[in-house]
Amino acid sequence: MEIIRIFIEYQAGIIAGLQTTLWLSIIIWFLGLVLGTCLGVAATYWRDSIGVSARALSFILAGLPPLVLLFWLHYPLQTILKVVIDPFITAAAALSLINTFLVADIVRDALLDFPEQYITAAKVCGLSSQTTFLRIQLPLILRSTIPRLLLVQVTMLQGTIFASLISVDEIFRVAQRINAQIYRPVEVYTALGLLFILICVPLNGLALWLKQQFTRNISER
Repeated sequence: MEIIRIFIEYQAGIIAGLQTTLWLSIIIWFLGLVLGTCLGVAATYWRDSIGVSARALSFILAGLPPLVLLFWLHYPLQTILKVVIDPFITAAAALSLINTFLVADIVRDALLDFPEQYITAAKVCGLSSQTTFLRIQLPLILRSTIPRLLLVQVTMLQGTIFASLISVDEIFRVAQRINAQIYRPVEVYTALGLLFILICVPLNGLALWLKQQFTRNISER
């Protein structure tokens, strides 16, 4: 079968491209989850300053295609600053920025929608603010946000293919290079699709399972 032959014959390039894609994804996931969580918490407790700014920037980014942001950071901004930055770093920065605000929106909404009666009941029971957060708020918030956060991270993984357009040697660029050599687009891009299916479908399935198992409407309980 031609697809299997492509995997075998070009396995070194495919593995290298896949490693670049996964490494780029790990950076985007880590920065997005850490910075996004911090920003979401800060936007909740300082709504009039950080909260307003975060919402405004999130609204602007929502109207800006990721590819446009990536190209702007790679070409105009570097020309203005008179610097040359590695395309991998530019792609990681652009996609991490998008991921940060997506995660921040999820975290902020979860905190703002948390039922006040839970906190009131904890205070009546004599629990401190720290204990209330660690024992009550955090577990319930994680149950409601983890499935959505996981789906966002899958989307960011898929978005790494844009990095190929600024010369990052990730898996999509490798597939283009292989197709340029043998010109078998059906087989090459089918193989690429199968790779993404093998990676993304289990993650989507895990997110769906977590949502079914742990997500509850806590405002009614």
